[in-house]
Amino acid sequence: MVTKNQIKLVVSLKQKKYRSQHRLFVVEGEKVVTELLEAGMGPFKVFADDAILMGKFKDAEVVSSKVLKQMSSLTHPNGVLGVFYMTESQKDIVDDWVVVLDAVRDPGNLGTIIRLCDWFGVTQLVCSQDTVDCYNPKVLQATMGSIARVNIVYVDLEDYLRKTNLPVYGAYMDGETIYKSDLAEKGVLVMGNEANGISDEVSQFITKRISIPQFGAATAESLNVATATAIFLNEIRR
Repeated sequence: MVTKNQIKLVVSLKQKKYRSQHRLFVVEGEKVVTELLEAGMGPFKVFADDAILMGKFKDAEVVSSKVLKQMSSLTHPNGVLGVFYMTESQKDIVDDWVVVLDAVRDPGNLGTIIRLCDWFGVTQLVCSQDTVDCYNPKVLQATMGSIARVNIVYVDLEDYLRKTNLPVYGAYMDGETIYKSDLAEKGVLVMGNEANGISDEVSQFITKRISIPQFGAATAESLNVATATAIFLNEIRR
């Protein structure tokens, strides 16, 4: 039977400081929980509000819908909630393309970019310290389990880019069109903040500015950062 302390712990994990303190994070939904388990991520506890669902998850704890709602970050909990141990990131994966995020703040954008990295086989995602936490519940919901297959690190970007031997491509409105760019076999793709783009501090390390050309009437100010990342990665892999 679930205890009050367990409920309190799960609720506390909605906040970054407690996720960092306990090295635990929460995901919700049968599909995402299943994907993380199949990927070998260590479960601390899995809760399910239905005996049938419980049978699909080893050692799951059956809880009432009321208790699950107390623990959930969703308005309408969807039956399964998993608490997992955070994995230790590896900082030396550089044998391919790397995506770097400079102060991406929207959880949905980060979650989508993690999923895109998984889709396009980019195993290393490097984030600035002020990028949204990858274990934020909204980020995890958007990743659809891809967080289990992408190595994510938070670093000082200036220090990271200063040390890399790879060419560094930055996404800008006025860069050379990606469709005409001579892309290296391996490189770093830097995507900037939703409102301000790539910061001046990071810009000094960009070796080539690239862009996505606009074909329609000049009404849209810019592309969403996750959408732009998808286009760049598609062209990189093509």
